Amino acid sequence: MTQSATPRPAATPAIGRKWRILYAEDVRELRDVARMSLTRDGHVIECVVDGQAALDRLTANPTEFELLLTDHHMPNMNGLELVARLRAMNFPGKIIVFSSELKQNIHDAYVALKVDLVLPKPIFPSELRRILGDL
Repeated sequence: MTQSATPRPAATPAIGRKWRILYAEDVRELRDVARMSLTRDGHVIECVVDGQAALDRLTANPTEFELLLTDHHMPNMNGLELVARLRAMNFPGKIIVFSSELKQNIHDAYVALKVDLVLPKPIFPSELRRILGDL
């Protein structure tokens, strides 16, 4: 994998749209880092501990969040189950999936469900800022 010759500075926040984000992640430290980083950039972010909690929030108000960030491996309901349920209810927002590892068939299932991005973990705050700026 090749790297860009001119990396973006880590301290530069994304310019542009401010997102209303729901982040489903079972690791508290990752939720905390995302909350601190994205709030500082002007995004509104709510974090939940698993896919079931995310589904409950989005079922209650499907248009409250414009973007779902979700881990794949979570207790109670994994990311793939969550995305499938959201697609069945026509969730109008964008969806980005994070995972430390995905088998090809799982990756293909996310693609078939038309997620906006599937990204490997770990994802650094500077990279997430760039991605949100590009959405």
